[in-house]
Amino acid sequence: MRRIQSWREGLTVAAFLAPALALIGLFTVAPGIWAVVQSFTDRALVGRNAANVQFIGLDNYAQLAGDPDFSASLVRTVVFVLLSAIVGQTILGFLTAYLLATRPRWRLRFSPLFAAIFLLPLAVPEAVAALAWASIANGTEQGFLNRMTGAFGAEPVQWLQEHAMATIIVVNIWRGIPFAMVLFSAALEGISREVLEMSLVDGATAWQQFRRIILGILRPQILLFLMLTTITTFGIFGLVYFLTRGGPGDATTLIGIYIYLQGFKFFEIGFGSAAATVMLVILLTLGVYYVRLMREQA
Repeated sequence: MRRIQSWREGLTVAAFLAPALALIGLFTVAPGIWAVVQSFTDRALVGRNAANVQFIGLDNYAQLAGDPDFSASLVRTVVFVLLSAIVGQTILGFLTAYLLATRPRWRLRFSPLFAAIFLLPLAVPEAVAALAWASIANGTEQGFLNRMTGAFGAEPVQWLQEHAMATIIVVNIWRGIPFAMVLFSAALEGISREVLEMSLVDGATAWQQFRRIILGILRPQILLFLMLTTITTFGIFGLVYFLTRGGPGDATTLIGIYIYLQGFKFFEIGFGSAAATVMLVILLTLGVYYVRLMREQA
């Protein structure tokens, strides 16, 4: 009887998971496999190679290894991830959640205001957010940022030309902090107040309590957020493309922009697929690394 019940429960679970797994396979796994296969060909969108596709082995990867633009885009992407995702979103998001959780007066006075400000980016589509920031960072005297700095006598600045990388880093931090704040706020609420009070009774300072107890308890959640934000930021495309198109020059050409340009501007689908495959391998490696860290902390 138990076997029959277990068998029925298994069928029920499979029935609920089947549609989701089918969609993941259709729109995620299958395109990924197709891209890997195409990376070993000379497929193009136009010209002779569009109709006469040939297998060329590792030629695309050899070309990537010798392409300074590809290596430069990887370096820019690493810098972008470090500053906007790891330092910006994670640290600022955690500190904001920590201050709201440990300062009741701040939470009571500013909770509605913070909720409106910090949760707004979650409700705004990426394209709309990019257009809004393009207006804010307008290089004319009428731009919002230039109006603010102009009040102190500063000259207008072409933010998306002179400080393009810094601007997209700030915008990405703005987009990611709400999720970090929500995740860390929920995790902080789960810490027992008795544990914190007993640590103070035992003579722990506020810094020791924060470093050894709070960070120690929340390490799995911090690693989870780091994994999610690193993976999503590494492959970012829409926000940067709508703001700068990878410019000026190639100043903000991250790996996602580079892949797009190879495939849809230069029409080299095989070469672009090779770059996408390299990015996939990097993301899978990062994912495995973070999962191992989380298992060690469990």
